[in-house]
Amino acid sequence: MNRKLRMGMVGGGKDAFIGAIHRLAANMDGLIEVVCGALSINPEIAKASGEMLFLPADRTYLTFEEMITKESQLPADKRMDFVTIVTPNFAHFAPAMMALDHGFHVVIEKPMTFTLDEAKQLKKKVEETGLTLCLTHTYSGYPMVKQAKAMVQGGVLGKIRKVWVEYPQGWLSKLSEREGNAQAAWRTDPKKSGKSGCMGDIGTHAAHLSEYITGAKITHLCADLNVMVEGRALDDDGAVLLKYDNGAAGVLMASQVAAGEENALKIRIYGEKGGIEWFQHEPNTLLVKWLDQPTQILRAGGNYGDRLSGFATHNCRTPGGHPEGYLEAFGNIYRNFALTLSAKIDGQTPTPEMLDFPSCEDGIRGMAFIDNVVASAKSDVKWTKYEL
Repeated sequence: MNRKLRMGMVGGGKDAFIGAIHRLAANMDGLIEVVCGALSINPEIAKASGEMLFLPADRTYLTFEEMITKESQLPADKRMDFVTIVTPNFAHFAPAMMALDHGFHVVIEKPMTFTLDEAKQLKKKVEETGLTLCLTHTYSGYPMVKQAKAMVQGGVLGKIRKVWVEYPQGWLSKLSEREGNAQAAWRTDPKKSGKSGCMGDIGTHAAHLSEYITGAKITHLCADLNVMVEGRALDDDGAVLLKYDNGAAGVLMASQVAAGEENALKIRIYGEKGGIEWFQHEPNTLLVKWLDQPTQILRAGGNYGDRLSGFATHNCRTPGGHPEGYLEAFGNIYRNFALTLSAKIDGQTPTPEMLDFPSCEDGIRGMAFIDNVVASAKSDVKWTKYEL
């Protein structure tokens, strides 16, 4: 393609948290430009946000319905190519479905929808239309996460036996939803967030990371959910025992009341021959622990093509020694989506590296994870079958 992809945004106005991060990530490689938006349900904020982003007044819309309808009526060389949806969970499905119905590709925040049924409907629509949907499970965008995946699936560690994944945060250690914290307010509201709080918000990230790296699927689980802060409507802490379809056993911990923690996502995976460890606070490093030799330290870097997988180096942006963090991982999700979309528009076949971003299937499994964890936590049965 000899042009940038044109992006429209639903949500993400100047009063939002994640919208600016999406725009930074989308802009990182010069492949995408924001051309329109329905940036807030508040008309004044929507208009002010459009002005802040230098959007034309006639492409700063007050509702997503107006945006999708009017954009679809524009000439093909002007209308948006895809929609990015960065609203709270309950407001994902309607704009995504309408965008697909009008021929627009979709990028969407996780969890993909409010319910598992909505996720299945989106997948069906994607299959019917042939359009592309990208789900922003950001942590799968890190180069050394991709290196871990390549090593596990290449059999370097032997048969995988054990998975430990943890995601502790401390930002909800107080009843912040009643103290004017807008992010806490909607994330702890069952009408906006869904049936789970902590597990829906960050537990899904941990579960996705475990399945992404191992290539295995969760088949059974045993969950415990807790509300640690008195007066809170949804879980803010929990732990899950897991069984995978490759015979591995797992432990997943997620908490938003781990006072003092920020986003301390960490995963350890062990096979017959050794194990790997990745920690988001040190994202350029992958520890490889061998049964019969000293621990090996692998580092991210675009100049390490002789020792890293092609998937890892494809997502490295700098030579070794230059930190690449959360924004770069987010940017990798957008870049791979953009390269895939551009290739399809040009009638070409995307490479496996381009196609390496979360999709509808990941979204369905995320919603199923929430349903299954909540059901297990309410059950007196030790192990419950993972239902899709």
